[in-house]
Amino acid sequence: MPRKSPAPGGGSVSSYIGALGAALGTMVANLSAHKKGWDDRWKEFSDWAVRGKEIQNRLLELVDEDTDAFNKIIEAHRLPKKSEEEQKARNAAVREATMNAIMVPFKVMETAFSGFELIREMVENGNPSSVTDAGVGALALSTCIRGAFLNIKTNAAGMNDQVL
Repeated sequence: MPRKSPAPGGGSVSSYIGALGAALGTMVANLSAHKKGWDDRWKEFSDWAVRGKEIQNRLLELVDEDTDAFNKIIEAHRLPKKSEEEQKARNAAVREATMNAIMVPFKVMETAFSGFELIREMVENGNPSSVTDAGVGALALSTCIRGAFLNIKTNAAGMNDQVL
């Protein structure tokens, strides 16, 4: 049965796509660590794999943070606004929730961008048989960053020229 839920939305999906990109870079690092004849490079690639897994895990955490940020905006907009005091409290809650909804995709962008170092290393020095996997990882990270940026633009527009 279809649901009318706006979540997960584009921000959460963007972060998830970035996690997939980091996962591809991590996979290439793991394959490179175990490539026949590259035994002396095991630690180098294992260290890259650990870094990639950290990026992947952080982006997966941000999937939920983005959904939570959106839900907080919805909750803030549902606050009562009959009195002047209620309006002020509601406006403050909306502003705070919107700022959070701007900062979460910014964190997504920063985290995904850090994955490009892993991808570059895997393209340049990883298992040559897996270069296309690293390339798809780069495309996924780029998509993640662009999607998160779109969310920032949309959420920032909702600030209505308020002083941040």
